[in-house]
Amino acid sequence: CALLGRRLVEAGCRFVGIDGPGWDVHFNCFPSLAGDLIPPADQAFAALVTDLQQRGMLDETLVVWTTEFGRMPTHQAGTTGRDHNPDAYTCWLLGAGVRGGVSYGSSDDFGRRAQEKPTTVWDFYATVLHLLGFDHTKLTWYYNGLDRRITDVHGNVIAELLA
Repeated sequence: CALLGRRLVEAGCRFVGIDGPGWDVHFNCFPSLAGDLIPPADQAFAALVTDLQQRGMLDETLVVWTTEFGRMPTHQAGTTGRDHNPDAYTCWLLGAGVRGGVSYGSSDDFGRRAQEKPTTVWDFYATVLHLLGFDHTKLTWYYNGLDRRITDVHGNVIAELLA
């Protein structure tokens, strides 16, 4: 999928989504991650980034790796899985104007909640839209008789992530 994604970008596609196998592991979590999920994802991501860089495409290609939630730092009751955690998770951004080597924010000691520089989904959207060349404050959607800002009224570009 990563190779096809790079080829699509190379051929002129402006947006490509790459999906992997299901990471929603509520049972047998750690063996599934270590054996089935992390190794191929790590290999594909590293190869994609290396390939984009070697071809001179990384400066013009925004790579975003994210999910819709993180994982709780504790096991689910009675299982070897971990439940969903919307309060702390990781997103990766690189290329296309992202400052390299930056880690932004952190969670508490247990990985339960964002602690340092908590960021809203609206800030994340605003930053991605900015990197794609859009003014997030002017993008709206019509709902219930009103034009509403896609990044809500609180979304702001995270300037510390920009090159």
